Amino acid sequence: MRLLTESCHAQLVHWPKAGRHVLAQFDDETIVVYQAFRLSIGNFAARHGFFGGEFSFSRMSWIKPSFLWMMYRCGWGQKSDQEIVLAVWLKRSAFDSILAQAVHSSFVPEIYGSEPEWKAALERSSVQLQWDPDHNPSGARVERRAIQLGLRGEVLARYAKEWAVHIEDVSGFVHEQYEHVTKHEYEELVTPHERVYPVADARVAARLGISEGDED
Repeated sequence: MRLLTESCHAQLVHWPKAGRHVLAQFDDETIVVYQAFRLSIGNFAARHGFFGGEFSFSRMSWIKPSFLWMMYRCGWGQKSDQEIVLAVWLKRSAFDSILAQAVHSSFVPEIYGSEPEWKAALERSSVQLQWDPDHNPSGARVERRAIQLGLRGEVLARYAKEWAVHIEDVSGFVHEQYEHVTKHEYEELVTPHERVYPVADARVAARLGISEGDED
């Protein structure tokens, strides 16, 4: 497995306790995002290194850079049609472009001015943004917000075929760690090494509502 991992318990001191932050595993060239699919879609992507086969290009597809947020959403790979958890190494330049195009999925007056302006921006954009309550390994809600990004149209097509550097099925790792969760062995839990992702463009960060500072 290519993911770099670390004790989840040890990482908690490095993560903001509140605010809107992009928590992710990244290096100078790539950032890891997660998706969960039914077997046919997940196996195709892991085998071929791109999305195709039964993958739908006609509907919005959501990517999540936070591993624990993905685990909450897919039930640690236990939910129906979310059995295969994929880690997708995405070009950082592509991820930054996705952030720059993102429009909130709900109206934010201080950013869009009026609902008609927001609706027009939403219709034009191929990327939707949501800030949802993040969750700890037990599934309990925390004050920190996690980001997820919905892709459609040209952006989804480029994500699926062009921007992914590597796609890996990490379901085995997920199932191993889920054993610790079911036994409440949280000090034994290992998760991907994640830190706050730096959004270099201050205007994009402000428009997305990203909180300043790494820790609260």
